[in-house]
Amino acid sequence: MSTLITGADGYLARRLTEALLRDGETVVLAARGEGLSRLASRHAGEASVTLVEADLGAPDALAGIDPAKLTRIVHAAAVTRFNVDRETARRGNVEGTAQVCDLAERSPNLERLTLISTLYTAGRHLGEIPETRHGDAGFVNHYEWSKHEAEELACSRGLPLSVLRLPTIVCDDDTGLSITQYNAFHRTLKLYFYGLLSLVPGLAETPLSLASAEFAVRAVLALLDAPEGIVHVCPDAEASTDLGTMIDTAFAVFERDPSFRRRRLLRPLHVDHAGFRDLVSVAEALGKGPINQAVGVVAPYAEQLYLPKTFDNRGLHARWPGYRAPDPVRLVESVCQTLVLTRWGRGPRSPRD
Repeated sequence: MSTLITGADGYLARRLTEALLRDGETVVLAARGEGLSRLASRHAGEASVTLVEADLGAPDALAGIDPAKLTRIVHAAAVTRFNVDRETARRGNVEGTAQVCDLAERSPNLERLTLISTLYTAGRHLGEIPETRHGDAGFVNHYEWSKHEAEELACSRGLPLSVLRLPTIVCDDDTGLSITQYNAFHRTLKLYFYGLLSLVPGLAETPLSLASAEFAVRAVLALLDAPEGIVHVCPDAEASTDLGTMIDTAFAVFERDPSFRRRRLLRPLHVDHAGFRDLVSVAEALGKGPINQAVGVVAPYAEQLYLPKTFDNRGLHARWPGYRAPDPVRLVESVCQTLVLTRWGRGPRSPRD
């Protein structure tokens, strides 16, 4: 019997695949186009690996998979950009999940469907967020909306389901010394380092849930056969950092760099919600240019930073007794050191040297 992994060429799915193969598992890897070609090169000659071309944005994408051979499905395929348009998000994240659920219903030996989701499905909710289905309080962007809709769809189908809501992944492992995928977190720090953004959208006290890919994969592996339910795979609320601390930590690292000090940049100031909306309007009016580009990096998610929330993760503790997350402040410090030393992946230096 096999574990199907959708989006198998993705950042987390590749790591999950390698871990399962080390444990002697048989896997079916579903990916599309160039991603499938890369997987074919990586797993050439491995009898425990079956490759299937599957674009979940297209109809009948999983028709080539024999449902009778599946014991588990890990649905990791998703469009994860904060600036994704609604139709692309709907097609990839909602309709794609529907296809996976259809396959799960046709799989007579299925023991578990694991949906890789995100803490951002909480949308505009405030305060402590429980490990339950969310009501619709509105969303900051189409990515949040589509992942929430995907959760609701999967939860309504009566399947043996686990929903794992992950935090923002900022590095490869718990040391913070390796970064091979860059997202809005890294691009925003780059703007501050080069003086392209002088304001911080959000409240200084807004909690941030950050983790490494190593932590996320360990959690998924630990939870694959744990009791069903919705789990917040994130650091404990009291151990998390906040926006103000993150900015202070980043600039403490930046200020040790000679080239940064020569620019004599001041630490950015927090701006209230109305002020940031005004900044976005001005940037849009100016058209294409450095200001518009800089604001365009943060605008798709910035409103979330005015909506402070914490995430109850008691289900994680109950299902994963060995739970351990990296210290978030130390992680931010290491990540910033890595970004500066490597110039966001462009330079020759490595913090491991």
